[in-house]
Amino acid sequence: MLEQEWRDIETHGVQPVIVLPPERPKPAATPTAAPADKTLRQAFELFRSDPAKQRTRKTDLHYLNLIELTVGLWGEDRTIRSIDREASRELLEVLRWLPSNAEKKFPKLSPLAAARMAKEKGLTGRLSPASVNGYMCKFRAVMNFCQNEGWIERNPAKGLQVIDRVRRRDKRLPFSTEQLRLIFDAPIFRGCVDDWAGYSTPGPARPRRGRFWVPLIALFSGMRMNEICQLHVADIHRLDGVDCFFVTEGPSDTDNGKRLKTAASERFIPVHPMLIEIGFMAFVEQRRAAGAVRLFSELQKSSTGYYSDPFSKWFRRFLERAGAIREKTCFHSFRHCYRDALREARIEHEVALALGGWSSANGNEGGETAAAYGRGYRAQTLYEAIGRIAYPELDLSHLVRHG
Repeated sequence: MLEQEWRDIETHGVQPVIVLPPERPKPAATPTAAPADKTLRQAFELFRSDPAKQRTRKTDLHYLNLIELTVGLWGEDRTIRSIDREASRELLEVLRWLPSNAEKKFPKLSPLAAARMAKEKGLTGRLSPASVNGYMCKFRAVMNFCQNEGWIERNPAKGLQVIDRVRRRDKRLPFSTEQLRLIFDAPIFRGCVDDWAGYSTPGPARPRRGRFWVPLIALFSGMRMNEICQLHVADIHRLDGVDCFFVTEGPSDTDNGKRLKTAASERFIPVHPMLIEIGFMAFVEQRRAAGAVRLFSELQKSSTGYYSDPFSKWFRRFLERAGAIREKTCFHSFRHCYRDALREARIEHEVALALGGWSSANGNEGGETAAAYGRGYRAQTLYEAIGRIAYPELDLSHLVRHG
């Protein structure tokens, strides 16, 4: 049900808007409350500890933020039973006007006071519609949990959301040919001082580590940033004579743990011939011979459990220094480039889904690892398809020459 709500966000209208209410005293605790009349914080904690659900550290942090936001709005003693439709609309309206990072920017203000100030002063830098809907989706999930447990009769937040006027296809664009040229002509691809602090300074070094390979792999495989950054050496091996990336999930609570976005994300992707020409498989064998576990061991994991968080921040700085930063483009634009290249090559739709880990329209998984499941397209079939992907206006011969 919640997944459907996410899919409906772009087509649903804004719910009736209420006026932000004045601050009022927090309701006092009721000593005679029934055992089932749990406080909001108690319900949140029971929801988070539900063994039937597995959440990433990043998602759990979002729930923790929501706990503090709602408790700051309604008070520590607010009970689940007392949260009705009006209260849920109040939360939605506060979220609509709440400045981003309000707890850091205005630490002395309650969420309601911060939202009222932002509305009165017309402040920009508020939560985006996607963030508002994300919080409301999580709040609905908690209320749905409470309903299933029999603590409330109905979900008071059902259907509450705002319209996101930015269409999904307008949120991110593929890199232009000009941007791709600027990216792959940058010092880290031509010759730099080093691939750490000196990555943007021309120099004699030609380091071939994560900051070199991750953008290239993204361009020629369509893999997501975290999928690439978390690769293990063992994730690249031969299947039926074809060198392949195996995109899999592993225990996320370990130092070398891996996580995927969706079930459809698990797949195998043949290594593109251009990557082989540039020297990728030679790099893999070097790492294998060294006994390495992770392919890019120098890339660090963030406190939220994702390798992509630090890399994303670095890549933003890289684009700025390369002069390649443009509106609506970011690392994920490589995946859009890849999707366009699949279309240009007239790759069969179902094959394209398998190569990109996209879910098909009917809900079936776009890609599953053949070695694990024993079904799907043959490695040779996918290799022939991915070999047709090309960027004819992008010259990468300088990388092959020094491969």
